Amino acid sequence: MSKKLKLSLPRLQGFKLSLFAKKEETPSAEEVWPFKRTVCETLEEAVTEHPYLKTYLESLPEKPKYVVNLELEEYGRDTNILYPLGLGIYVHIDIGGEIGKYNIIEPEKPSRQLLDEIEEAVAMLVKDKEYSGPKEYVLASLFKQAVKKKLVKLPKGIDEKAVLYHFLREKVGHSFIDGFLADPWLEDVSIPGEGKVFVYHKMFGHLETNVDVLKDEINRLLKNISERYGKVLSYTHPIIDIHLPDGSRFNIVYGEDISLRGSNFTIRKFPKEPISVAQLIRWKTMSPELGAYLWMLFEIGISAMVCGETASGKTTTLNALMGFINSDSKIISIEETPEVNLFHKNWIREVTRLHTGAPVTMFDLLKAALRQRPDYIIVGEIRGEEGRVAFQAIETGHPVISTMHAGTLSQLFQRLTSYPIEVPKTHIDGLNLAIFQARMERGRRFIRRVTSVNEIIGYEPDEGRLNYLPAFIYDPDLDKIRFMGSSFHLENKVLAFRGWGKERLRELYDELNARAEILSFLAENFPGYADVWKTCIAVREKGVWEVYRKVKEMRIPWE
Repeated sequence: MSKKLKLSLPRLQGFKLSLFAKKEETPSAEEVWPFKRTVCETLEEAVTEHPYLKTYLESLPEKPKYVVNLELEEYGRDTNILYPLGLGIYVHIDIGGEIGKYNIIEPEKPSRQLLDEIEEAVAMLVKDKEYSGPKEYVLASLFKQAVKKKLVKLPKGIDEKAVLYHFLREKVGHSFIDGFLADPWLEDVSIPGEGKVFVYHKMFGHLETNVDVLKDEINRLLKNISERYGKVLSYTHPIIDIHLPDGSRFNIVYGEDISLRGSNFTIRKFPKEPISVAQLIRWKTMSPELGAYLWMLFEIGISAMVCGETASGKTTTLNALMGFINSDSKIISIEETPEVNLFHKNWIREVTRLHTGAPVTMFDLLKAALRQRPDYIIVGEIRGEEGRVAFQAIETGHPVISTMHAGTLSQLFQRLTSYPIEVPKTHIDGLNLAIFQARMERGRRFIRRVTSVNEIIGYEPDEGRLNYLPAFIYDPDLDKIRFMGSSFHLENKVLAFRGWGKERLRELYDELNARAEILSFLAENFPGYADVWKTCIAVREKGVWEVYRKVKEMRIPWE
């Protein structure tokens, strides 16, 4: 017996929809969405498949370059590219002028009046009937019936596929927002009020889109979406957060009394599969040597902080590094907004509760975590008194990794020891590593780089200073991060953990180089998070040198 389906159609709310239609009334997966999910490999194929794309291109003074994989291209100051997203959606990026342009190209939207007429026709067909299958299947079937029975008359020359596309997107999806959600290269989607939608692109930074939204349309959309997710949005409850099915965070500020340009929203997008260390190496965010170094340290359980400015990629790097923690470890993650994404089976994922019921803060969750015997504690970001508990956890032998807004080691030290965190200065040496990352602009393209990795040795109370050694330093002229040649933590913590004497130091650095080659191989051939994960497990089970031998033979490392 299938689940009861509630269609998100205001005019259909009075009807019973526990869904038991005949099988032939429900279209197949291929028939539901009128445009293919797969992308066209060539521009010729794309314009043949989607005539509206041809019309758009003919309106341009200069034709953009068609690109299927953005990763494989180099881009300069005058970038002019077109790439497909599937489902008949294309993105045209044109960099130049006051702000770069992000034009989303999709089937032409029918009038509001026509969409309302279709909704009424579908409501007439529903009555007290029951239908089986996913929501979009049922709606597509009812749409086709309404057109066939002439309950709704489509204007001459209008594309039925385009009408169905927009009807489904309004009733199953999130209206014009769905096109942005479909783009894996976007990190942020926002609208400051009535007018243009803006995005933050992973490669090209802030861009202005060609989507222009009226005040009433924004309010209507935000209220519909909030109701669909069981949230109350009104002038008395104007600020809400929604977690979308793809993991994105949707923040809404409603009404003109607190948002003078009208209701606004911001969507923070997160990839379904975390970015891996191999991908960070491929993008030059870090070097293979740095990846190998961190791999060896996280295997033995060190405490670290990933620091940097806003949008420098701190959480992305943290997620990537978690793939180095032993697969059988018990991990507890504590966050205000769920952004950490792990492959570990024994992972306890906890988030704060601040707006409903008795508040549960990061401080509360961290105290509870100390009683749960974790092998690793992940704190999404340290901002307040939870920092003291995190350092107490480190002092009691629980490795902690977290992120923090700080640009230098002195800023990190100052933030940790000042109000409201107030970690005792003598406890700071419990932290092993401070990793600093920054976002930089190269031409019209934004890049992210690890700028330094500092090994914290200890605090000298008499001198009032923190002793540290830089293990890696970024060279901006060469755009490379350089290993300083030796590591205090490798030589003291890793050797001691393995029970090796100083005479095996050369062997340790040989292993560092071997792991670096393994990561380079993965970056070139198997950069996915799952691939790095399986390789780390293989190294643990079969040993570094067996996996290294397979890499040298150009074979799959984990098989």
